[in-house]
Amino acid sequence: MIALSLAEIAEVVGGQTHDIPDPSVRVTGPVVRDSREAGPGSLFVAFAGERVDGHDFAAQVVEAGAAAVLASRPVGVPAIVVADVQAALGALARHVVGRLGTTLVALTGSAGKTSTKDLIAQVLRRKAPTVFTPGSLNNEIGLPLTALTATEETKFLVLEMGARGIGHIRYLTGLTPPKVGLVLNVGSAHIGEFGGREQIAQAKGELVEALPPAEEGGAAILNADDPLVRAMASRTKAKVILFGESDEADVSAENVRLTDSGQPSFRLHTPSGASDVTMRLYGEHHVSNALAAAAVAHELGMSADEIATALSEAGSLSRWRMEVTERPDGVTVVNDAYNANPESMKAALRALAAMGKGRRTWAVLGKMAELGDEALAEHDAVGRLAVRLNVSKLVAVGGREAAWLQLGAYNEGSWGEESVHVSDAQAAVDLLRSELRPGDVVLVKASRSVGLESVAQALLETGAEGEVSAR
Repeated sequence: MIALSLAEIAEVVGGQTHDIPDPSVRVTGPVVRDSREAGPGSLFVAFAGERVDGHDFAAQVVEAGAAAVLASRPVGVPAIVVADVQAALGALARHVVGRLGTTLVALTGSAGKTSTKDLIAQVLRRKAPTVFTPGSLNNEIGLPLTALTATEETKFLVLEMGARGIGHIRYLTGLTPPKVGLVLNVGSAHIGEFGGREQIAQAKGELVEALPPAEEGGAAILNADDPLVRAMASRTKAKVILFGESDEADVSAENVRLTDSGQPSFRLHTPSGASDVTMRLYGEHHVSNALAAAAVAHELGMSADEIATALSEAGSLSRWRMEVTERPDGVTVVNDAYNANPESMKAALRALAAMGKGRRTWAVLGKMAELGDEALAEHDAVGRLAVRLNVSKLVAVGGREAAWLQLGAYNEGSWGEESVHVSDAQAAVDLLRSELRPGDVVLVKASRSVGLESVAQALLETGAEGEVSAR
């Protein structure tokens, strides 16, 4: 963060200083919410959670060198006390971003946000210093904390924005006003909370509504292949750039194919030229993500050749998202267990099918959360798709939703031992350890709450025996 005095911060957030001998002391380190990350010159943000109260660690962080604590009550050490810690954190982020003049890129969508954000960051940082959201810290706390890591040297700030209801993205764009806004897609993620795809589109479109007009440099990057996203063009005064397969797309791909290992290759077309891309990531769904990243980069002044080179060298920066690891015995484990929704589940299955040509393939799948009334139909459809893609064996893990996955496979024609329903992650590990053969490819995927990453981790423990901790 840019260096601000404690007095300046107190004024920005509307707080009162307590136990601060010298208000001119500057915060020269990071703004953190984890006491273990506090160090010299940092500002510790004390949130009172359900299980842990950050205020209890105030003395510890100051002893570690923190300049002060941003708190909701006096804590006996240097502190800026405010009525609402979250609102104060947001106000500080808004102030710092406004002072920096950094070009802010924001993106949202139902699927692919984190992977696309990582691609954008890897492309843009070839041009200039870039700060971006770590992992998927895309909410009211993670987003301002990320923004506050920007410095005077930061040229591009790339922020992922998530939403669980109408107004969420509007709030986030108020904290960190974007110049470039990207909407990837409108899918079924969180449809149970929103109530329908139209409501999801309403929420995601708040991003383009927040953009400045074209004459002030505002740019809306929209998916030409998603009708609900394409329609958002009418909700912004920013310049509209389309990406996708549509003839209307300004940034597109031709000659798309997958390599023998399942990595996409294509010719990238932009308004200023074309260039060839072969990605290190796995699955054809990354083509759309790459086009989105290319559209952002082109708008910010990069050439087709520069973009293509960066996309070809980009890797996965966030854990448990199509992490591909080959064991010494030739078994390939694809850990995509960070999260799941119908769109990402189907994309992962197609990637598994492409990677597993001529090999046995295993889909170890669990519950997709927050689908509401659509849950039965969506789990059934995923089970059916696994059969249509000739996945060798479906292992459905968990309770009711897993049973629906297996039922879909059964109704599509998967009988005998082609699909199996097991109770939990440990049962899945036991089954796989007994039946995997060299050369097999295993995909592991479910919503984060299921904790199926424990299955992938257990499979990668070379020669591991005994129990695996399953949640």
